[in-house]
Amino acid sequence: MQEIYAAAQKLSSGGVVAHATEGVWGFAADPNNEQALLRILGLKQRSADKGLLLLAAHADEFGPALERVPADVRHRVRSSWPGHITWVLPNPGYNDLVTGGRDTVACRVPSHEQARQLAAAFGGPIVSTSLNRSGQAPILSYADAQAEFGSEVDWVLEGETAGASGPSKILQANGQVLR
Repeated sequence: MQEIYAAAQKLSSGGVVAHATEGVWGFAADPNNEQALLRILGLKQRSADKGLLLLAAHADEFGPALERVPADVRHRVRSSWPGHITWVLPNPGYNDLVTGGRDTVACRVPSHEQARQLAAAFGGPIVSTSLNRSGQAPILSYADAQAEFGSEVDWVLEGETAGASGPSKILQANGQVLR
């Protein structure tokens, strides 16, 4: 747990952390720290209009977004978490770098215990986007995360993916599959 708290401290001070999720490794940052978000976009060599997803320890942390959808959708989303499913929900006020300038935000409560612990230690949702440069395959191991990005991020949180195949499924609130 000490490493998780140290990584969360890096996030709180504007740093970028590499961490494992269900199927791939990710870049994490404070969603309210524009410099950290720009840094992730630079590391990924990714356009800001694609947006970034948020990861939280509990569904309640996405309460303001969930309140903006019908009760049946709210129930479907909550019953899928923790899980390997990201939902696109109405944006309750996140930065355009998180949303890609849209009126929606991608949210997930992962089934990966360490990823949830990182968000909990941080104290709220964190940005978590695949650890790779745009167009390249995502990183799948601690050794590869360390070798590829160890000198470019502030912390590589030792861990393992949970064995899922690839990044999370992304669903719109109406159930349409985006990925």
